[in-house]
Amino acid sequence: MATLQVRNKSYRVLFCYRGKRYTFTLGAVSRKEAELAVAGVDRILLRIEQRLIAVPPATDIVEFVRHDGRPQEVPTPSTEPVTFRRFKDRYLETHRNGAMEANSLATAKMHLNHFELSLGERFPVAGLTLFDLQRHVTGRAKKKYRGRPLSPVTLRKEVNSFRAAWNWAALTGAVKGAFPAKGLVYPKADEKPPFMTIPEIERKVVTGTSDGSRSDMWDCLYLTRTDIEEFLAFVRGAAAHGWIYPMICFAAHTGARRSEILRVLVSDVDLDGKTVLIREKKRSRKQRTTRRVPLSPFLAGVLQDWIAVHPGRDYLFCQQAEVTRSKKRSRTTGHQSGEGRATSLAGRAATVRRREQTGVLPLTKDEAHDHFKRTLAGSRWQVVPGWHCLRHSFISACASQGIDQRLIDEWTGHSTEEQRRRYRHLYPTTQQQAIQAVFG
Repeated sequence: MATLQVRNKSYRVLFCYRGKRYTFTLGAVSRKEAELAVAGVDRILLRIEQRLIAVPPATDIVEFVRHDGRPQEVPTPSTEPVTFRRFKDRYLETHRNGAMEANSLATAKMHLNHFELSLGERFPVAGLTLFDLQRHVTGRAKKKYRGRPLSPVTLRKEVNSFRAAWNWAALTGAVKGAFPAKGLVYPKADEKPPFMTIPEIERKVVTGTSDGSRSDMWDCLYLTRTDIEEFLAFVRGAAAHGWIYPMICFAAHTGARRSEILRVLVSDVDLDGKTVLIREKKRSRKQRTTRRVPLSPFLAGVLQDWIAVHPGRDYLFCQQAEVTRSKKRSRTTGHQSGEGRATSLAGRAATVRRREQTGVLPLTKDEAHDHFKRTLAGSRWQVVPGWHCLRHSFISACASQGIDQRLIDEWTGHSTEEQRRRYRHLYPTTQQQAIQAVFG
């Protein structure tokens, strides 16, 4: 039975439950209110004794009787939903520490930015649905790049970047469940043209062929062994800097990707063992992997000559700190350009300052691309689309000589059947010789 106490005009209720004594304060209320409270406690205790009500587990008995036998809900802290902007920023910041290759990180950022434009930066990412993804894909399919609609391959890459970020966020608890892309519908894709030699493409590029079709064909160019020899001979005479010729030879004779070539160290080259170590970042997301590629006698000689005059530092392909008329390596910086450029000589010179020299620096991907195109500009080789052309030219040369596919995979870092199928082609002359051997 509950009792009532008063101290300094403040009432307090006392009661026993399961042999223990409990109290709680009512405060400076009227006598009538205090007596009603005591009667309420007695009623609740009686109902508990008669097993008409039960005290929920882990419930405070004092709070239970004070609130007339109704357990109080523990308020849960309100959590603000994770917006797409926070989701994107956290993912990119986490992977900026080297867990992802710089090029891959930049691509992921670009893809997620596209989603942010279509979904909105305040979109609650945990509520993502298939409908949201479909709306993005359908909208992006109507966009054009260089005058042509975005390809389904590009759209799939965007969704895959989002999927990778989602799967990471699921591990952190920011989102729950599988990425809701099952059932996503993409536009139908056209298969890429097959890899072709220069004569094959020239026969197809006839009057009336659209610029887009011509570009697609030249993007599928590969060089034969004879082409590679003539191409490298031209580069040797046209190269403006010492690193250009050995780097292009390296690409043509190893099939390494541009990003892989830029990471090669001088110490990775074993001239005595005739091998070079390639540092990979695409084969595994969990660890940094490497592969060894044999050096052809020609490439070993080129690298030996290059290392003899190497400007120093660790990277095999690097550039002096100062290069005339270079945006990055010229002696001075701060030169004005564009509409806001000062009209007077003194005004233009006011912003120019001497650049701080940092010594020999490794090449960037933009520098490698720019000098590749500059070296070939105006020549018959300007149709070579870029560094990657030398990669599948290397693979084609190996395949035409009957090199075991397992060796080609090991040298180039191929790991999927889709990659092998894309590169599985032979020189036209090789194919002709094979069919003649059958039918004469």
